[in-house]
Amino acid sequence: MKSLSVLVVDDQPAHADLLAEVLSRAGHRPAVATGLREAKARAEELHPDLIITDLDLGGERGTELLHFARGMIPAPQVMVVSGVGAIEDAVGCMQLGAVHYFTKPLDVDQLRRAVAELAHDDAAPSVPPGLADSAGFEGIIGTSPAMLRLFETVRRVAPTSATVLITGDNGTGKELVARAVHRRSTRADRPFVALNCAALSEGVLESELFGHERGAFTGAARSREGKFEYADGGTLFLDEVGDMPLSVQVKLLRVIQEREIIRVGSNRSIKVDVRMIAATNRDLSREIQQGRFREDLYWRLKVVSLHIPALRERQEDIPALVNAFVAQSAVRNGKPAPDVDGAVMQALKSHPWPGNVRQLQNTIETMLLLADGARLTSADLPPEIMVVAAADTRALAVVGSGDAAMMTLDQWERELIRVNLERHEGNRTKVAKALGISERTLYRKLREYGLS
Repeated sequence: MKSLSVLVVDDQPAHADLLAEVLSRAGHRPAVATGLREAKARAEELHPDLIITDLDLGGERGTELLHFARGMIPAPQVMVVSGVGAIEDAVGCMQLGAVHYFTKPLDVDQLRRAVAELAHDDAAPSVPPGLADSAGFEGIIGTSPAMLRLFETVRRVAPTSATVLITGDNGTGKELVARAVHRRSTRADRPFVALNCAALSEGVLESELFGHERGAFTGAARSREGKFEYADGGTLFLDEVGDMPLSVQVKLLRVIQEREIIRVGSNRSIKVDVRMIAATNRDLSREIQQGRFREDLYWRLKVVSLHIPALRERQEDIPALVNAFVAQSAVRNGKPAPDVDGAVMQALKSHPWPGNVRQLQNTIETMLLLADGARLTSADLPPEIMVVAAADTRALAVVGSGDAAMMTLDQWERELIRVNLERHEGNRTKVAKALGISERTLYRKLREYGLS
């Protein structure tokens, strides 16, 4: 039987924890969410095989989660639990894609059998209706030569035990590639555990990686296993590994060499069997020269290197991405999928996309939500894209007259950030979201370009 990753959603924490315990004892890997917003965030974070949700989430409806799940790539299976056995509710949920509909009081044995059947069927997350032709390789869309080379390398390296280093700008899809490697490996039925090294302080990162013993530090009321132990037998994905403090790098190197960890506050070593995939948007060679990254760790991580090109380097993939994101967003938001005007597609193709695929996806979602017609037109384009498109037109006219050269990519990027700063009145959180990049990356670019 395949071990499934399962997200349990219930607004009553005690009920959610009880069901999670039942699933854990059956050999599955449960996680819990107690509200719709948290459930969506955890679903995007974990990419579970299965979501089990209560229909009534304290004033919110579990059907919203069904819509959301259908828009994910790949899409998880969904089971619904309801306190009301209304035929209309059951039919509605099944039409939205639910694979089972249970009524309360919940028959735990019946649910356990349903999950077991799903696991025995080797049910994998699916592609939403209408996206099958554009879902690409393991949900990664791209037919450009650079992406096809990337897919072929993933096919070759995935079945091996080699450590992989994925490089690429923010928003290019490094975690998607890491998950593709995991799904095509011999560890596919074991956990895939992701950790962002840039999001945690040094002490917290060490505890998250290696775990800690009770009393190891203030607030450590109980022992806790770290990500290495939790990922045992599976894959550990370390995102933004270039931001890892040197003190933690030393300990990570030891884990790679010895295949064992020591919890914070303990002297006892614990053997672990974990395949490591690391990712970074930094130039690690430069980081080594500046003394911020260990060279010995670099070569341990870079057994196989996978580079994901920036979106501006594969513009031929943009139409397929746009069409997929339009369909995906329409399903998730319960709206009909609009057509895309040719002028809009051209503007999207010519945009520099400093936030890469993530920024493009956010842009399409915003356009679809705000559009009031059955077709996306130039009027639906965000201001920053219209500004760049207009500037691009002016620059082409100038070049055509032989008076000047096109702006450099750095100049485009600086102008795009400047326009967004003005548009959002200097609110960096909103600017980062609009650009599809992290606030950390925005801060770095503000310093680089002398903007404030």
